[in-house]
Amino acid sequence: MRTYRARRKAGETVALGGVSLTVDDSEILGLLGPNGAGKTTLVKILSTVLLPTSGTARVLGKDVSTEARAVRENVGVVFGGERGLYPRISARQNLAFWAALYRLDRRTARNRCQELLERMGLADRADEPVETFSRGMKQRLHLARGLIHGPRVLFLDEPTTGMDPVAAHDFRALVRELRQEGRTVVLTTHDMAEAEALCDRVTLIDHGRLVLNEPTAHIGRYLDTRESVDFTCDDPALLDEVGRLTFVESVGPRDGGHRALLKEPGDVARLLVWLVERGVLSARRSEPTLEDVYLRLIGTRAMSV
Repeated sequence: MRTYRARRKAGETVALGGVSLTVDDSEILGLLGPNGAGKTTLVKILSTVLLPTSGTARVLGKDVSTEARAVRENVGVVFGGERGLYPRISARQNLAFWAALYRLDRRTARNRCQELLERMGLADRADEPVETFSRGMKQRLHLARGLIHGPRVLFLDEPTTGMDPVAAHDFRALVRELRQEGRTVVLTTHDMAEAEALCDRVTLIDHGRLVLNEPTAHIGRYLDTRESVDFTCDDPALLDEVGRLTFVESVGPRDGGHRALLKEPGDVARLLVWLVERGVLSARRSEPTLEDVYLRLIGTRAMSV
């Protein structure tokens, strides 16, 4: 648990409470939730930036409160955006700086920097100022910085925000490689499609408490009381009519078409017949996605980044 005492208000604010979570070795865990849910607080505690107010947290068997130094030697934190990089110096100099902070000897630091620059596809631009890099290149450098000391656990905070699709795809491929090497990755993201494609398991936090913790492949079980239908419709009036049907809970865009979430499993056939009768020929039953579950449990208030 982590609480804060507001200066001008009586009592304490609970930023994180009631979270009991175990992450397996070589697992990619998606940490999801709305802004202010407690995700960042949890990551800060696990990376020893914050101390828990009560309870215990361990990383690789080491207590974050009493064995903080041992924890820091084995974790890396990769931020999204511009944080953590010095734009006016080169990529190589950035990595050398962080290697020095981790007290790597000169030879090890030089070799590790070169190895990571090559792995991240930055070797050809290694001696250019970081301010000349694209967003995708900066994120790869962020990842290299997080790996400079060889951590076994990586925390990724919105790593692909603002990337173009190609850069995001390449970054995710690098993350999968890290898992294959035996590293554990905790990914904080608002991108439901990214979490569904990349994570072995997802954990949903809201108001500082654990709401869901399940393998990604089984996430649809949380919508087992209803199903959904994907369909293509170019008629706005007909689309509005679908949303007003008594057995349809919601309608939203999905993969170039639309997805209707139904209130009961038996309503799938009703909606398919209704659509065909009105000339919609592209319609099929679909499995609930992680985004569907997220909206069901958290609501639309949480979808703003």
